[in-house]
Amino acid sequence: MATVRAEVSVGVPAEPAWEAVADVGAVHRRMLPGRVRDARIDGDTRILTMPDGHEVRELIVGIDHEARRMAYTVVGGQRLPITYHHAFFQVVPEDAGTCRLLWVTDVLPHGAAAHVRPRVERGIAEIRDALEAAHPAER
Repeated sequence: MATVRAEVSVGVPAEPAWEAVADVGAVHRRMLPGRVRDARIDGDTRILTMPDGHEVRELIVGIDHEARRMAYTVVGGQRLPITYHHAFFQVVPEDAGTCRLLWVTDVLPHGAAAHVRPRVERGIAEIRDALEAAHPAER
């Protein structure tokens, strides 16, 4: 299994960043506006609608408020040549006004990491920008 790991410093405290990550039904508003058009929850499954109307289904595996960690796995709608996809976000406090956001993704086959890495790297930068724009007074 290949692992893609991205992390970034975010200019907001850990708590508001974690609130956005844990709000799994609002990823399209709080984390990836423009990249995800809509999100809805059906039981433990998050259904993401992309700008072109394509849907991706993600099983929310766990939301751990104490560790500030949210894990999910793609269970349908994946357009990349991937047979397995599991990922997690984790928010780690750095100081009173900043935190570190980690996004770790495991994929199969191993070669799929080459397709996933640029998406994760671009995505985590977009998430940082969205979080900072939502909390300008805390920067």
